Amino acid sequence: MSLNVRRHLLAGQVIPAHPLALTPTRELDERHQRALTRYYVASGAGGIAVGVHTTQFAIHAPQVGLYRPVLELAAETARAALAREAAGGAARDFALVAGIVGDTRQAVHEAEVARALGYHAGLLSLAAMGDADDAALVRHARAVAEVLPVFGFYLQPAVGGRTLGHRFWRDLAELPNLVAIKVAPFDRYRSFDVVRAVAEAGRDDVALYTGNDDSIVVDLLTPFPVQAGGGRVLRRMVGGLLGQWAVWTRAAVEMLAELKRAVGAPALDPAWLARAAALTDANGAIFDAHHGYAGCLPGIHEVLRRQGLMRGVWTLEPHERLSPGQSEELDRVLRSYPELTDDEFVAEYRDEWLAP
Repeated sequence: MSLNVRRHLLAGQVIPAHPLALTPTRELDERHQRALTRYYVASGAGGIAVGVHTTQFAIHAPQVGLYRPVLELAAETARAALAREAAGGAARDFALVAGIVGDTRQAVHEAEVARALGYHAGLLSLAAMGDADDAALVRHARAVAEVLPVFGFYLQPAVGGRTLGHRFWRDLAELPNLVAIKVAPFDRYRSFDVVRAVAEAGRDDVALYTGNDDSIVVDLLTPFPVQAGGGRVLRRMVGGLLGQWAVWTRAAVEMLAELKRAVGAPALDPAWLARAAALTDANGAIFDAHHGYAGCLPGIHEVLRRQGLMRGVWTLEPHERLSPGQSEELDRVLRSYPELTDDEFVAEYRDEWLAP
């Protein structure tokens, strides 16, 4: 797909972090994996992120051998679904974002694989870089950017990320091939560090995406004031690349469209604050926040299983499962916030997405 990825991302998109569908024997379930990709396309998402935390970082391990097959399956399925839309007169842009991990050698190799498969950008995790200093991290990112446009990633430490200061983000913002940043430290102070660094660098061509699943609506409503270029500028997060948006994706697309209208209105409807709290509460149950996110991936899978889009909650790590009480918490938020879900939409088209 020919795509101006920078322009597309700046327009603000819903980008679900794509889960990994497995069989009971923990092998790739291609039928349900394709169904998930078709669901995201049909929901109106502006792209998908594959090979990221929600897809399970274990797929990057050579002994698992799933990195290229999973990326390839998602790309092929998305292209076919988009081609069907185009044949019906609804052609549109769609970004393929590949998760990139490991040391520089591995990261560059994964970027090359992603580029060969037609991916438009690489979401660059720095978790494997240990205690490398800012200069080394920027050199690492630059090496990847020479292969594939970089989608920067502030991954929260609770799931394997590391603390990254304002100086790092300010230096990273000098990379010409930086197209976006996923801001996901789950920390308001550190989120502002990223926004400030990008604004101070004068980069109004780098799209800021929320990855703070605990603060999605507030992130997207907030005008961040930054002193830059001799005056105050306001910067916004324009979209989201989120594990939360791997579920109830149709509702997320509709919500982002509403949010874009809301930020352009002369006054903000305070009902948005209640909606923000509801989504945070629902995310807490899905991500298993009360148990340190131990059931995060199984929680996502359980929502999709209940909708018939996955067969079970299995992950590549046998110890990962729903935490005690998590299923009951999911029952509670489903009862409390039916407006956040898209169950009727999924039920209408699920059989079509599951077809060979």
